[in-house]
Amino acid sequence: MDTLRTTSPALPSALTLPAASTPMPPALDSRHLFAKTKEILIEHHGELYRLRLTRNDKIILTK
Repeated sequence: MDTLRTTSPALPSALTLPAASTPMPPALDSRHLFAKTKEILIEHHGELYRLRLTRNDKIILTK
């Protein structure tokens, strides 16, 4: 599989991505998700998941 590199501000510059023939999934900037909160809830198939921003600026997804 051919790959390409991106310098998009939303993605790290060292990230290796699939070639253009594979559509890119949508990218969300975590700064927008966590602009006013440290936690968001995600519903998936009737289950709730918690996406949390830690003190060390890491994200954790829990069920």
